[in-house]
Amino acid sequence: MRFATRAVLLLGVTVVAVVAVCTAVFALLGIQQLREEAEKSALNIARTVAVDPQVRAEVARISAQAETPSPERLRSGELQRLAQAVTDRTGTLFVVIADDAGIRLAHPDPSLLGQRVSTDFRDVLAGNEVVTWEQGTLGVSARAKVPLLPPGGGRPVGEVSVGFEPASVFDDLPALIGGIAAAAAAALVLGVLAAVVLRRRWERLTLGLQPEELVALVQNQAAVLDGVGDGVIALDESGTVRVSNETARRLLELPVPEGRSLSELGVGPVVLAAVREGTAGDGVVAGDRVLYVDAQPVRHAGRDLGTVLIVRDRTDLVALTERLETVRAMTGALRVQRHEFANRMHVAAGLLDAGRVEEARDFLSEQVQRGPVDYAVENLDEIGDALLHALIGAHALEAGERGVRIAVTADSLLLSPVRDPEDVAAVLGNLLHNAVRAAVEGPEPRRVEIGCYGDGADLVLTVADSGSGVPHDVDPFARRPRLDAAETDRVHGLGVGLPLSRELARRGGGDVWLIEAGGDGSGAVFGARLVDVLDTAFTSASGPGDDSGLPAAPSGKDDHE
Repeated sequence: MRFATRAVLLLGVTVVAVVAVCTAVFALLGIQQLREEAEKSALNIARTVAVDPQVRAEVARISAQAETPSPERLRSGELQRLAQAVTDRTGTLFVVIADDAGIRLAHPDPSLLGQRVSTDFRDVLAGNEVVTWEQGTLGVSARAKVPLLPPGGGRPVGEVSVGFEPASVFDDLPALIGGIAAAAAAALVLGVLAAVVLRRRWERLTLGLQPEELVALVQNQAAVLDGVGDGVIALDESGTVRVSNETARRLLELPVPEGRSLSELGVGPVVLAAVREGTAGDGVVAGDRVLYVDAQPVRHAGRDLGTVLIVRDRTDLVALTERLETVRAMTGALRVQRHEFANRMHVAAGLLDAGRVEEARDFLSEQVQRGPVDYAVENLDEIGDALLHALIGAHALEAGERGVRIAVTADSLLLSPVRDPEDVAAVLGNLLHNAVRAAVEGPEPRRVEIGCYGDGADLVLTVADSGSGVPHDVDPFARRPRLDAAETDRVHGLGVGLPLSRELARRGGGDVWLIEAGGDGSGAVFGARLVDVLDTAFTSASGPGDDSGLPAAPSGKDDHE
């Protein structure tokens, strides 16, 4: 039997028991009330008869006589007539009048006149009123006995006894029982309806799950949430955090998220947009971590239950991707250099085969002076850092195969080595990749110019291309919606993207921005400032005394003009 059914049955049995007890109590109280009303009515009638002057005078006269009148005289006497009249008007079982010796002076049964009453009358003659249920000659009745005083006052000279039979007392009992039964039936109906509503409410809140299933679900949930390496946050339909595991709290730097919304917790706008739109956001920077955030709406039986937020740590993956991207660029450069070196060897071998030894020696001496790597990049010697030197050269060789020439601006000057190569390589590599792609799609001559400037410990970069520019209605830093199956995630093969480059720069206090959108025959110009990435302790020569001539960063983080 399902728990909800057991709960309904238990509630129903409880309601029935409570209603039965209440019905019995109210029935007993009703009977008691009817008894008390009958006793009070009998007492009032007896008091009324006992204060009648005629009755008091007649009883006092008879009590003063030495002998009691004969039954025949009592039958036709005034007391019998008055008692019979009161009985007829009030519907009592009897109205009995007796003298101080307990002799009946008036009685419904004329044959009993002149005889002693069947019940004790001593307490009444002592001046007390007695109300009780007693067995008499007319059966059990609710009776009241009141002392009868003489006209001038004094000791009682008799008594007045008035009684109601049980049948008349409980005439209203069926109506009373009917009312109680109706109330009990209404209570039972309400109890059953409440049980049914409670069951439906229970099943709606628990999605039809039973307590043992809920226990198993909680156990499985705890095992899953604590066992997976991803962060998991469950939001209800109002956006309030209901469940989160330790990984999610650590990655998003949330202290106690349960019971609060993500906006109250200060989560970044990219995460909020992913939750609101049900999309995935990759390359989200939170503190010193690069995260992948995916929001999936949860529905059950056509009902919206909220959203599950999956948070994965991409920091190591992004770092590895950038290293692999650098290695790939270097590998391409080596491939080109191997091809060039092979061509030089063929030239030297040809000169030797032709017997032109002196020319071959001069040619080889020239190659030794030029070195094994000859990057076709103008002003590349202005870049003092070996990593950037090699990175720009490798991209130049790859771009050259696509018909794009890369050059370093003549005013570039970088003397300090880079001490944080990963972020620098990620930002510069992405800007170069995008610039080369834009130049390939633009008109000839295809060209990309790089500006590198050392501003104390900060590195300032500019990348300009000869492409068609950025359309004014396009935000190059806006995150794209969820990728289609035919597209490739930028973190998994095509670079980290401009949004992540900006977030990587902003993580250290810098920025990436669009200097000029271009268009009408001119390409776009992007700028980047990476804060505290240069090692000024190893500077071999003094850099510029001021930052005049450096491209100014935008005043606001969202300024793309």
